[in-house]
Amino acid sequence: MSGTVVVAENGQGRYQQRVQAGEHIMLADEPESMGGSDAGPAPFDFVMAGLGACTSMTLRMYAERKNLALTRVSVSLSHDKTEVDGIKHDRITRQITIEGKLSEAERQRLLEIAEKCPVHRALSQSLVIESQLAN
Repeated sequence: MSGTVVVAENGQGRYQQRVQAGEHIMLADEPESMGGSDAGPAPFDFVMAGLGACTSMTLRMYAERKNLALTRVSVSLSHDKTEVDGIKHDRITRQITIEGKLSEAERQRLLEIAEKCPVHRALSQSLVIESQLAN
């Protein structure tokens, strides 16, 4: 399971944030068009990065377990808004490239497995997010 992620303003820009995930330090920011200085990925970029990484890792794990000839996985993601029944929703489009000597059935099974990655499952359902003020 994932550990704690701490995000705090870094004082270097209007929206810049220092993101610490375990021992890993990253920078988040808004693009200039949103008033930031574009010094790091925007928040939705981090969401898409998590989904893309989870998708690729899940496919790799499955291919190893099933001894599939998967040589490379790449996931390209984009975010926009769409309307469903008159209600606007966020939409992430995921393009999955899988390489290797795979049958059409194996390729389709890998697409099915991509739908089961833990981040995809979490984002596809209603998340429970609890917020509280720290002491």
